[in-house]
Amino acid sequence: MASKRSAPRFRTGRVGPVALTARFVGVSALAGVLAAGVLLPAVGTLGVGAKASAQSFDSLPGDFKRPPLSQASHIYDSKGNLLATVYDRDRTVVKTQDIAPTMRKAIVAIEDARFYQHGAVDPKGILRALNQNAENGGVSQGASTLTQQYVKNVFVEDAGNDPKAVAEAQRQTIGRKVREMKYAIKVEEELTKTQILTNYLNITFFGEQAYGVEAAAQRYFSVHAKDLSLAQSAMLAGVVQSPSGYDPLTNPKAALDRRNTVLRRMAQLHAVTPVQAAAAEKTPLGLNTSKPKNGCITATSGSGFFCDYVKNTVLNDATFGKTAAAREKLWKTGGLEIHTTLDPQAQASSAQAVTSRIYSTDPVAGAVVMVEPGTGRVTAMAQSRPYGFGKGQTTINYSVDKDMGGSNYGFQTGSTFKPFTAAAALEKGISPGQTYKTGSKIDMSNQPFSTCNGTTSAPNWQPQNELTSEKGTFNMATALQKSINTYFVKLSQQTGLCEIATLAEKMNVHMGNGKQLVQSPSLTLGGNTIAPLTMAAAYATFANEGSYCTPVAIDSITTATGKQLAVPKTQCSQVMQKTTADTINTMLLGVVQDGTGKAAGLTDRESAGKTGTTDNRMAAWFLGYTTNMVGAVWMGDPANKQSMYNLRIGPQYYDKVEGADGPGPIWKLAMSGALSGKPAGSFQKVSLPTAPSQDGNGGKKAGGGGDNAGGSGGAGNGSKPGKGHGGNTGGPWGGLIGGWG
Repeated sequence: MASKRSAPRFRTGRVGPVALTARFVGVSALAGVLAAGVLLPAVGTLGVGAKASAQSFDSLPGDFKRPPLSQASHIYDSKGNLLATVYDRDRTVVKTQDIAPTMRKAIVAIEDARFYQHGAVDPKGILRALNQNAENGGVSQGASTLTQQYVKNVFVEDAGNDPKAVAEAQRQTIGRKVREMKYAIKVEEELTKTQILTNYLNITFFGEQAYGVEAAAQRYFSVHAKDLSLAQSAMLAGVVQSPSGYDPLTNPKAALDRRNTVLRRMAQLHAVTPVQAAAAEKTPLGLNTSKPKNGCITATSGSGFFCDYVKNTVLNDATFGKTAAAREKLWKTGGLEIHTTLDPQAQASSAQAVTSRIYSTDPVAGAVVMVEPGTGRVTAMAQSRPYGFGKGQTTINYSVDKDMGGSNYGFQTGSTFKPFTAAAALEKGISPGQTYKTGSKIDMSNQPFSTCNGTTSAPNWQPQNELTSEKGTFNMATALQKSINTYFVKLSQQTGLCEIATLAEKMNVHMGNGKQLVQSPSLTLGGNTIAPLTMAAAYATFANEGSYCTPVAIDSITTATGKQLAVPKTQCSQVMQKTTADTINTMLLGVVQDGTGKAAGLTDRESAGKTGTTDNRMAAWFLGYTTNMVGAVWMGDPANKQSMYNLRIGPQYYDKVEGADGPGPIWKLAMSGALSGKPAGSFQKVSLPTAPSQDGNGGKKAGGGGDNAGGSGGAGNGSKPGKGHGGNTGGPWGGLIGGWG
């Protein structure tokens, strides 16, 4: 028969018989568990409550799962500079050696002084708590060892952000105590005391959004956990019991008193000397707080939109999880180290260029995005409106597609689409010397254009050039140089819309909503709505000798456990002949040397590019590149309501905005800074036919000529498609027929 032990004596005070009975049952149940499963041999004379609790204890699963802790993820640029931190819970797990010894001693002293003497459950502590519970009712947390507290915190962590699950994990019940004790025993069987203490300090909540001692040290003192002083350690240890009650930011006196209590307790336990404790007590709290920084809204160097692009890369790629929920959890809780392609020099230059020329509260906005030819690396992504939710801010990334956080449709591209038409014509065997004699306005009503599904036409369509003087005979090079719309309408008719769209789509040119290009007669004039990043990556094909490479933003991702995750790699494919790319490059060099883009040309290296302005000047573009960098600049009203006539934008007043004088200078500033100190390359050039003689004026020289096209529909960018007006003629092609020049 099991030996009997005298039960502890409880001070009951003056309480009624019902209360005494209820308290006795609760105390007996917990004591019975201890007797039956933890401390003592089975005692057959225990009450029914004790037997039931013991059976509950035995029925719990033996395995205790410790899921990975939610940790903050860090995003870095290509040089290793921190861009942003994202988290569901602000926590950085650290090793034992990265926690100050004073911190480890302080938490043991105030939370579980006998931590190194007892096992998973402290019999003396429980009996003491039972005595107190008999007087006060309920179940006291004071009976919990650090190991039990760790188990409870694991349950809370596993509950995530479910309020009901969190409340259940924290409920003070006999059943919860039973479960804690069961799994605390398991933990002590599997881990050393040092490991348990380290795990506890990494999981516990220290208030002010700080989970774990490293985040707490940063939050309150702006130091690492390994560098905490005695006084700082004592304050953090004191906070744990009541993070809100002892919050040093809102209750500094309570926090100071609590800190000093911890220091005195440490001295009593000989964790520190009385002299050390007394000296620490005399010091002020000494807070040096660091404001929590969470999410892309806190990204440095105006890189919030790039951060958002990285985020959407993770959320949209099944490589990072089979479900959207799994990918989002990885992003928010995975403790990832994400190294990206962002070039800090290019990013700073792009941000400065666009914000100095377009102010955040202007009626129009601007975006700059850069891509490296041959690698697809996205090196810069900046906007005139900061990433955020306030006035003059936005979280819409104008550079990318809708599914990556961009606008609903993208933006009409105007004449920046013409190089795709020229490339398709060259691929078909049409010579760059191909000439057309054309007026400044031509009637193309009901003229057939071949598509991949037959033919199409536009009723009452009379495309025109910007200037009435832009008429005469042009070849492909001079038409690109002066952005002659009527020439390119005829060239697209001869080439075929199917051929143009097919080649563009080989460069992944698509609409911002993810749909294929609309093969309408206005295709060559830039009527489709496309994101700037899509255009930049496509133009990189020309710089890369005809090989298209998909854009990428991530170099590597490492998990909290050190595992390297697979990341999207650029995929390159030859989509046109090298001679075609060389010919396009040679012709687009002419645009910045003596054409519509002359003002944007770089002074220290060769640059090629194309201007673009949409109908009604709802948007203006400059797409330009060197041998080692492509930059796309878009400027316009994302909501497609504000035309850019008679308007002050940034420091400048414009009678009318064109690609050359709006986006062009932004591109030049951004690229000059991005490429400063970097080697300059030269394009492989081809011989172009001489410009044909003109029986008309042929437009102005050196940046004259039109960058607009008549007979075009409204821009379909921003939050909804624009309403087309069909230029001077109307008709059903509004919204499909592209912008000017």
